[in-house]
Amino acid sequence: MINLQKINPISDAILEEIGFNWHTDSDNTKYVADELVIVTDKEAEAYYEAVNELYDMYATAAQYVIDNNLFFELGIPFNLVEMIKKSWENDVHWHLYGRFDLSGGIDGAPIKLIEFNADTPTALFETAILQWALLKYNEMDEERQFNTIYEAITENFRRLITLFDDTEKFDSLYEGWKILFSAVSGNVEEEQTVRLLQQMASDAGFNTGFEPLGGVTFDGEGIYDSEESPYEYWFKLFPWEDIAIEEPELATLLTNIMNNQKAIILNPAYTLLFQSKGMMKILCDLFPDSPYLLKTSFEPLQGVQQVEKRMFGREGANVRIMDASLNTIEANDGPYGNFKPIYQEYVEFPKDAKGNSYQAGVFFAYEACGLGFRRGGKILGNMSKFVGHVLQ
Repeated sequence: MINLQKINPISDAILEEIGFNWHTDSDNTKYVADELVIVTDKEAEAYYEAVNELYDMYATAAQYVIDNNLFFELGIPFNLVEMIKKSWENDVHWHLYGRFDLSGGIDGAPIKLIEFNADTPTALFETAILQWALLKYNEMDEERQFNTIYEAITENFRRLITLFDDTEKFDSLYEGWKILFSAVSGNVEEEQTVRLLQQMASDAGFNTGFEPLGGVTFDGEGIYDSEESPYEYWFKLFPWEDIAIEEPELATLLTNIMNNQKAIILNPAYTLLFQSKGMMKILCDLFPDSPYLLKTSFEPLQGVQQVEKRMFGREGANVRIMDASLNTIEANDGPYGNFKPIYQEYVEFPKDAKGNSYQAGVFFAYEACGLGFRRGGKILGNMSKFVGHVLQ
């Protein structure tokens, strides 16, 4: 059972002052709950250990996919394969952050991997900034959270230069390096999230700029903002699979830029391997005894309740829950139906006294660094709510 602590909500005006403008959903309900999930220190430690182990497993699985040329099985577009291999082979292509979605972890329920969002920062602002502000606003100890996301990602920006070294020894190395940040013009949530990452990079010592995606230009010599200033790094909030399918010419340009060592793109292309839900089938093959994995297959499972997902589906779209006879129990439509399906053993999410389901999201940036929750029904779609937490 999920236990909750009631809190006073932050007013819309104050939320907007801190840059959080997507506080109200399209049905005019509040996106952020006026409650906190109560989590014990032991439960937080278990999330931390699980995510660190899962990331190591993903790294092993990625090498296996590359060694055995399993890109097609994972639904990877052919025009990104070269970039994935190149980025994987060189440590300068550093993975800044990702978010593991998990079931369980509360009240003794075992932690199970639902999926890994390795290239998308959805809920980053909420988890890193907003839930900290909720505690502060309610005059609670803001340190009583599993939440060091801001510091962890800032440190990971420094590792772009130092890689595995102790970053504190190399403060002078960051001077002069430039990172350009980009998001789709007109999407407030995405732009504010990218600007949060830009602030982290600035705190790490980099020179930074922001340019909407439509204003960025490319040639064989690198990546430029609208004033034709070049950048050594480019962070783009635009999924790799969308680049491959919708912007194939850009995929070619980026491949050439990477091969010519003119710029480094963040998150790296190899994170698309992690992003593919097909990786969970590979994980099951490689780690059959892991307590964190649900049985997953490219074909429908036999004799068990299961969930059908699409390789690159997002926010609960194109998800179908089926019983052991493959009859549909519940389903969501969506735009991802052309991607290949995978089938994952079904597991119940923890519930509160009202029957709402809770999915844990744990961010990873060199190590597990922050916890938040999404609340909704059997399928957590884009109308699910964000719920912060407090350690007790």
